[in-house]
Amino acid sequence: MKNYLYETAVLLCLALLPGSGASAQECSALRTAGPRFAVRTNALYWATASLNAGFEVGLDPRTSWEVAGGYNPWTFGDNRKLKFWTAQTEFRYWLRRRFAGHFFGLHVLYADYNAGGVKLFGMGDRRYEGFLYGAGLSYGYQWVVGRRWNIEAMLGVGYIRSEYDRYVWKRCGRFLGSGRRNYFGPTRVGVSVGFMIR
Repeated sequence: MKNYLYETAVLLCLALLPGSGASAQECSALRTAGPRFAVRTNALYWATASLNAGFEVGLDPRTSWEVAGGYNPWTFGDNRKLKFWTAQTEFRYWLRRRFAGHFFGLHVLYADYNAGGVKLFGMGDRRYEGFLYGAGLSYGYQWVVGRRWNIEAMLGVGYIRSEYDRYVWKRCGRFLGSGRRNYFGPTRVGVSVGFMIR
């Protein structure tokens, strides 16, 4: 039955694209699903000394499901910190075949954080401790750079809801109150190196 479906798909591809020079080999991409699993790490996390890893499984030739996480346990001098742990999952639809080329994704994420004393997002003299959750849509591209290796670039945008307690940044700083924030904008960004498992 699989051979019949494959032959039918190749014939349809050739019939519909006669002027494009499409070959049976190109049309066989309909049958070739690519690797079954991938593990990867995001280089942008490593730039902030954050541990991270992701695992992705192919569901069918054009879809996959990814689970990823990150962790930063470090406190730097003078009680500066960007501590967090995060978990995210994403369903991906590939335009040609999984783990190669363009994809679109739908992701959800959750994180706990304890950050302060760093001159990002107004945290130079404040410490924020709380959690966030959200969802969004993403676009990415994977380049195959070897039989089992690829590089991925991706960007996601969507909604995040954050709830936190605010303190004076110094160690054992005074409690300044609680807050909530809704955010629309980038929710995922990555430049990752992946290893394919057949």
